[in-house]
Amino acid sequence: MRSFMDDNFLLNNETSVTLYHEYAKDMPIIDYHCHLSPKEIYENKKYKNITDIWLSGDHYKWRLMRSNGIDEEFITGSASDYDKFLAWARTVPMTIGNPLFNWTHLELQRYFGIDQLLNEESAPVVWEKVNTLLKSEGFGARDFIKKSNVQVVCTTDDPVDSLEYHQRLKEESDFDVKVLPSFRPDKGLEINRDGYLDWVNKLQEVSGITFDTYEGFLQALESRVRFFHSVGGRVSDHAIDVMMYADTTKEEAAKIFKDALEGKKISMEDEKKY
Repeated sequence: MRSFMDDNFLLNNETSVTLYHEYAKDMPIIDYHCHLSPKEIYENKKYKNITDIWLSGDHYKWRLMRSNGIDEEFITGSASDYDKFLAWARTVPMTIGNPLFNWTHLELQRYFGIDQLLNEESAPVVWEKVNTLLKSEGFGARDFIKKSNVQVVCTTDDPVDSLEYHQRLKEESDFDVKVLPSFRPDKGLEINRDGYLDWVNKLQEVSGITFDTYEGFLQALESRVRFFHSVGGRVSDHAIDVMMYADTTKEEAAKIFKDALEGKKISMEDEKKY
């Protein structure tokens, strides 16, 4: 393991060694996008096993497992945590050339002191070693963040979120990492998505602005931007699955929005305009 992931891994000349060890290595992390849970950070969550911390929400690992032909039962389904971990261990040797191969082994090495290559044969030993450590002190959510020299964490948050745990964390005197919200308004854009009207009603509730027009909708969203700003939010995050463009006007968008409020089906062309 150490033969290919020693302290100079990927450093191919003296300049790279100098730049990394004398400048980059000890720089703090400013994490402007992640899917960490502010609730778990606030509670310093303890993880029951390596599947809980490593696989339960990692869609990058899920994608590679699916590409490797792993049945969904062992990814997001009802299989046991151990069987899900074994499925990932079977996938890891197939990921050489993908950053996840290196990240997997760096994480085992840096946080758990494990230098073994992860595969189906080594999986039982790795499972036992990691799970034993996770039960000990110093392996909660906050501990991993501190060990990683993180100064700022920007989570991903819906405009209707209360940001309760961000506010609680601001008051913590024994945790000096900034945990800030990011504005993620996807549900306000996906006008044909199931649950869109429920989300609009929730927006009215949390913003305190009752509306039945597009202008009122925009005002409610703007009020949530201000709220996020008051809690420390300075960035937004958008999942743009398809890059859309269509000529339209604000008046036309307002008509499309009103049609949606009335329960009418919105055409793909009008969704683009919206």
